[in-house]
Amino acid sequence: MTYCWTTINVRDLEASLAFYRDLLGLPVKRRFAAGEGREIAFLGEGETQVELIAGNPGGQSRFGNDISLGFVVPRTLEDFQELLTARGIQVEAGPIQPNPQIRFSYIRDPDGLRIQLVENLA
Repeated sequence: MTYCWTTINVRDLEASLAFYRDLLGLPVKRRFAAGEGREIAFLGEGETQVELIAGNPGGQSRFGNDISLGFVVPRTLEDFQELLTARGIQVEAGPIQPNPQIRFSYIRDPDGLRIQLVENLA
């Protein structure tokens, strides 16, 4: 079995694209209309992608605080903090270093989903 994607129902596709594409650097692989008032975008490299769905007729899915998506920062958490500050995004928690090989911080996407920013130290 292969893990394909994580689906996130979003309020505003453009705001979410700005976050995942422009801030986190995930390329848009596919974007298409999926019925009246509904649009879907897939982002990411490789086999596993993030699927954003706007205009969900069933309303917003709400995630628990125990769910997060993890992304490795290009250099250090401090370097990435400069970009977060420039965009007005606050760090919710961290940096946390559970062992000598990794440290991470948490931020929130435009819909409140926890995003884990990871710095590999090894």
